Amino acid sequence: MAAVVRSVLRRSAKEKAASSRWWIRGFSAEAAPERKVTILGAAGGIGQPLSLLMKLNPLVSSLSLYDIAATPGVAADVGHINTRSENFLSADDFGVKGYVGEEQIKEALEGSDVVIIPAGVPRKPGMTRDDLFTINAGIVKSLIEAVAKFSPKALINMISNPVNSTVPIAAEVLKSNGVYDEKRLLGVTTLDVVRAKTFYAGKANANVADVKVPVVGGHAGITILPLFSQANPKANLSHDVLHALTKRTQDGGTEVVEAKAGKGSATLSMAYAGALFADACLKGLNGVPDVVECAFVQSNITELPFFASKVRLGKNGIEEVLGLGDLSDYEQQGLESLKSELKSSIDKGISFVHKA
Repeated sequence: MAAVVRSVLRRSAKEKAASSRWWIRGFSAEAAPERKVTILGAAGGIGQPLSLLMKLNPLVSSLSLYDIAATPGVAADVGHINTRSENFLSADDFGVKGYVGEEQIKEALEGSDVVIIPAGVPRKPGMTRDDLFTINAGIVKSLIEAVAKFSPKALINMISNPVNSTVPIAAEVLKSNGVYDEKRLLGVTTLDVVRAKTFYAGKANANVADVKVPVVGGHAGITILPLFSQANPKANLSHDVLHALTKRTQDGGTEVVEAKAGKGSATLSMAYAGALFADACLKGLNGVPDVVECAFVQSNITELPFFASKVRLGKNGIEEVLGLGDLSDYEQQGLESLKSELKSSIDKGISFVHKA
């Protein structure tokens, strides 16, 4: 009887472990060093599900959640989840702590390995990403000032829109504080990649988990350029289908905003994409080889100072900015078409800092 009980218990433990890892698809499970991740804007529509997903990531040993309100509640909520429980910040916070207001941002940021910034207002029906600029630019500037002061060596994952402008804003603020490192500032464009993979898989009749599609350019409208000619697995799709896939990828955010009918924007998919990208950054920091993701970074791939393309991530952040590869005629045309708009957004971000 005792042997039977032991057998059942062993099987039960294995099943429990397997079930607790269902969420880890796309994340890393290997043993890793202690890593602190800080989310600035953790109580918002993106911040809360992102906080949940980062709590589930076994590479995160300390999760710091910051916002202007409600973060202690978010921290208490996700802190009850039984993941990475052997690495408490204290006996009571279970690896997660919430911080509120300017007086607590220092403690929230100090010692951070990765800082993720989803802070800002969401898009509403009829709004473009550019409409968000006035409010979100000020928020980002203030938060980056704090990052520059309290965690200047952290990898910064910029989610706050418009990314085409907020990344240049961050760069200029970091420069003015004497701590800018182009290898450690990354605009998160992973949602464009996630959408491109999903939409392509539907038309190519492929398993979406196996699909790869690089997306380059920027992170708004026509500046988003999915390179379906480089998609894997290959599919013989017509020009009309590829055009429709490109347009849908570019308009993915608007599709969600309109579908939510004034009740929100792309928060859940963005949180998922942000968690995937943060996981890639953590893997790179931990020395996992050949970690490649698309991101909006300082670049000399084109004549523009910032551009989204594949980057190889490593122990120092960006190890290499990769080239565009061969483009189809349609993609080459799209590349030329996006440059003017992307340059305008970049210039707008740089000007904002110097006029302030």
